[in-house]
Amino acid sequence: MPNVNPEILVWARETAGLSPDDAVQKLGIKPARGIEALDRLEQMETGEVAPTRPMLVKMSKHYRRPILTFYLSAPPKTGDRGEDFRTLPETFTVSDKALVDAVLRDIRARQALVRNVLEEEDEAEPLPFVGSAHMKEGAESIAPRIAETIQFDIGAYRKGTMGDAVAYLRGQAETAGIFILFVDNLGSHHTEISVEAFRGFALADDVAPFIAVNANDSKGAQSFTIVHELAHLWLGMTGVSGRATERRIEKFCNDVARAFLLPEGVGALPVDANTQVDEAVQMIRDFADAGKVSGTMVAYALYRAGAYPYEFCEQISRVFRENFLGQRDRDLSRDSGGGPTYPVIRRHRAGPALVEFVDRMLGVGAITTIKAGKVLGVSGKNVDGVLKARGPRIPA
Repeated sequence: MPNVNPEILVWARETAGLSPDDAVQKLGIKPARGIEALDRLEQMETGEVAPTRPMLVKMSKHYRRPILTFYLSAPPKTGDRGEDFRTLPETFTVSDKALVDAVLRDIRARQALVRNVLEEEDEAEPLPFVGSAHMKEGAESIAPRIAETIQFDIGAYRKGTMGDAVAYLRGQAETAGIFILFVDNLGSHHTEISVEAFRGFALADDVAPFIAVNANDSKGAQSFTIVHELAHLWLGMTGVSGRATERRIEKFCNDVARAFLLPEGVGALPVDANTQVDEAVQMIRDFADAGKVSGTMVAYALYRAGAYPYEFCEQISRVFRENFLGQRDRDLSRDSGGGPTYPVIRRHRAGPALVEFVDRMLGVGAITTIKAGKVLGVSGKNVDGVLKARGPRIPA
C-alpha cells in the first residue's frame, strides 16, 4: 500500500469543517507515550508519523471521504458545486461549506449509481426536456412547458394542505423521470444542514436528473425550490460558474417558479412601498396560503412586478423567515418523541421514485443490497426496512 500524503490529511480535515481539537475528539485520539493528543494528530499531519490503517478508517468516516482519497498524490482541486447552488446570504461557516460539499458528493454518487444501473439494464432512455430550453425564450414561456411535461394542474396543487401540495408537485415531477430527494442531515442531528447553507440544487442528466431539496426549509419554500430546480434542468446548465452569470440565472429560475406557481400573477394585491410592513405581511400571508405558496415568494413576485424596491422585499422576507423559525422551535419543544420511525423518514427523504427504482432493481438482481443502501441513503441492513416501511405520510 502506498504511503499517505500528510497534505491529504490536513485537506480532508479542513474540508470536513473540523478544527484539530474537533478531529482529536471525533477520532478518539488519546495521549500516548508522553505525547498529547493534539501533538499526535500534528505528527500525522506533518508526516512525522504515519497513520495506522484503523486510524485511516476513522478519518474516512468522520471526514466523509473514501479511504482511497488518503492515498492520492495531492489534494483534489475544488470542483464546482453543480449547476445550481442557490443559497441565502453568504454567511457560510467552514462547517456549512463542508456539509454542503459532502451532500453534493453523496447525491452525485447516488445519481451515478442509478444511471449506471439503468444503462446496464438497457433502460437508459434520454429525457428530451433536459436542456431543451434557453433563457432567451423567457420565463413566461418555459413555465407552462414544464407544467405540461409533468402534467401539473394548479387546481389539484392547491387542494388540501401545504404538505399535500408539495407531495403532489414532487409526485408529478418524479412521474416524468426526475428523482427528488429531501436532505436534512448527513446521518445525525449534529450534521443538520441549515437553509443558510443551501435550499436546493439540481444535477442535470438526460437519463437520471436529480433534485435535492433542504428538508429543514418551510413547505412553501420547498415548492418554490422544486420548481426553481426544474427550471435549471430544463436549461441543462450543469457546471455554471461566475457570480454575475449565476445571479442572472438564479433570477431567471426564480421568475420561472413564480410564473409556474402563480400563473395569475399578484396584481390583485394592494401592496406597495407605502404599505406598513406588518400590514403587507398579513395581506401577503393570506394570499400565499390560498395559493399554497410561500409568503417570501409572493413578496418576491411583488418586487419583480415593481410594487416596491428590493429593500422592502427583504424586510418582508425577513419577517416570514423569523416567523417560520419561531414556529419550528415551538413545534420542536412540543415534540413528545412519538414521531415517524427511522425507515418511514428515510423512505420519505429518498422519495417514491428512488424507492420504486431500488425495489424493482433488487427484484431482478440488477443491484446489490449494499448499492441499494447507497442509493437510498441508508446502510445495507436498513434497505429492507425502508422498502417495507408503512406509516403516516410525512409532510415535506
